[in-house]
This record gives sequence, structure tokens and C-alpha cells, in this order.
Amino acid sequence: MTAITKLLIANRGEISSRVIRTARTLDIATVAIYSTPDANAPFVREADEAVHLPGERPADTYLDIDKVIAAACATGADAVHPGYGFLSERADFARACTAGGIVFVGPSAEVIDSMGSKIAAKRLMADAGVPVLPGVIVDDDTDVRVSLLDRATEDVGFPLLVKAVYGGGGRGMRIVQRGEELHEAIESAQREAQAAFGNGAVFLEHFVDAPRHIEVQILGDSHGDVVHLFERECSIQRRYQKVIEESPSSVVDDELRNRLGDAAIAAGKAIGYVGAGTVEFVLDRDRNFFFLEVNTRLQVEHPVTEMVTGLDLVALQLRIAEGAALPDEVHHADIPGHAIEV
Repeated sequence: MTAITKLLIANRGEISSRVIRTARTLDIATVAIYSTPDANAPFVREADEAVHLPGERPADTYLDIDKVIAAACATGADAVHPGYGFLSERADFARACTAGGIVFVGPSAEVIDSMGSKIAAKRLMADAGVPVLPGVIVDDDTDVRVSLLDRATEDVGFPLLVKAVYGGGGRGMRIVQRGEELHEAIESAQREAQAAFGNGAVFLEHFVDAPRHIEVQILGDSHGDVVHLFERECSIQRRYQKVIEESPSSVVDDELRNRLGDAAIAAGKAIGYVGAGTVEFVLDRDRNFFFLEVNTRLQVEHPVTEMVTGLDLVALQLRIAEGAALPDEVHHADIPGHAIEV
């Protein structure tokens, strides 16, 4: 094990304060970075040190990999916690940390890359025996008007979703009820995906009517061990953004919880997951579930899992990053209570 002595938090606001709070209990010194508008923000005062990144836009500050790495090197930080958002799922940032001799508190760049494409992720999960929804890739050679409609009807089935391959947050996503709507939906989704993510690639996936959105928290260590910390439900959404998150789910019993947990562990082991992550599933009316994606970071709603298990996920992230094996309390976790985050 290599102890982390000074941690730079490559983020701002609430998540920076959250990481600082746990780091202090572990006697780890903290470094905040801040843009010009954030100069007087609470998280800047809470850190042991703070580095100003001149600029107002995120692109010039929190998203500037070179500036963040330079701040870590200048302050002698031996680890970086990316929080969520910003650089947290950027493989090139994880690589830059490693190249600079800095511990990235999260999975490897290769794992982040493997989950960056929803198509590649689905293939990996299918190979690992994790249930996935039927789908069709739309590429430049696809005849949208003829052959794709046939494939959509036969291989996917209506209603279906048009989804951005590299998307998130509901952007580049369209629900298609009938074949005559398909062409326009694809073109619209491609335009939005190109504008939002710089890549207009989309794919078709069967749409589950009245679904429940269930996600499973996982933890993996560098010794090959992966466990799950039960489910959270985030079915109440607005524009594909979560509004309410709760654990445990009211529709998940012990039998379904075990199946979901086993699938999430299989997903984590298939990609060699190290750190805290979330495997997301969609659950249909017949209690069948299907893989959606892996979030290769801590999530906004991680306190829900902390409250029902009594575990500090940020502390576990840091210990895993140091090379420690998953502790006994993770293997013997249970859910004696109930928590809701809004």
C-alpha cells in the first residue's frame, strides 16, 4: 500500500466539500482548485490549500487538464479525486494523472474508455452474461430508409429508443413509436448528439414501456474483488434527469436484489473495475432487467447508499486507491433502513 498524504479535488462546490470532509477524518491534506467566480466559495476556505485557475468558464479552469495537473504538481499532491462531472469520466485525465505520477482516485483509463461507448459497453456486458436490450447500430453505411427500418422492426421492435452512442443526460435520445417516425428521429438525434458530444453516432434499442430505473452501487479493489452495496431506484425523472433517488427500492425483493447484485458484480469483474462505480439497469413490468451503462465515478446520489449501509464511500475510494483490499464491513454490509434524496 502507498498512503495518500495530500489530495487535490479536481472539482468545485458540494462534492469538493464532501471529499474534503472525509479526507480530514483520514488525516489527508487537501488542495482545492477554483475559478475566478468561485474565489469566495466555501469549499475554497475548507481546503488546506487552494490554487486559483484564472478564468471564468469551466473550459478554461475545471476542464483544463494541463492546469489541473500543474496545480497538483505545484502543491505536491500525490492523488487527485475527480468528484463527479467535469473530468471524472475522462480517460485522458486519468492517463495524465498516471503519467505525472499522481494517483487517480477512480478506475483506470482503460476501464473508463471501455464504458465511454454505449455500444462497446453493451457488447462487453453481453459477453459477460449480463442481460442487455436488443439493438442496432446506425453508421454511415446504413440505409436508414429501407434496410434499417426492416432491422428495427425485426431485431429491435417498436417502440424503440434512438440513443447517442457517446451521450448522456437524455441528449441525443428519441422515443419512436412507429416506423414512419424513424428516419426523422434518427436525423434529429444525430444533430443533437453532434452538437452536445462532438459525435453524432446513434444506435437503436428496444424501449421498455413504463420502466423502473434501478442502479447498483459496486466497489472493486486492485486485488480482483468486486462487491455490490445494493440498489438505488431513480425512476422518478424529468427530461431523463433524476429527481428522486431512494434505497432500497420498493419493487426489489431479496430474490431480485440478489440477481441484480450478481449481474452488477459480473459487469464489474468483466472490465476489471477498481473503485466506486454504479451499474445501471432498466426493469420491466415482468421484473426482467437489462443493462444500461456503468458510471465510472462517484455519483451525486451516493449519500443514499451511505445512509442505508453506514459506509463512507469516499473513504473507501481513497483506501482502494492506496491499494487496500475491500474491508470486512463492505462484505458484510446490509440495509437496515431507508433513505431518499431529492
